[in-house]
Amino acid sequence: MIALLFVLLVILLLFGAGFALHLLWWVAIAVLVLWLLGFVARGSSGSSRARWYRW
Repeated sequence: MIALLFVLLVILLLFGAGFALHLLWWVAIAVLVLWLLGFVARGSSGSSRARWYRW
């Protein structure tokens, strides 16, 4: 009985981790696209090495 509960717990944890990792991949892709768009859409104000971010 304890072994069955342990196996079910492991399956539940692996399912949750797989869902979270899949979601994080989509978030990472969205951030990458926004980052690349920032380089394309940056303004030409200031010097030629002006950056669209402030750090």
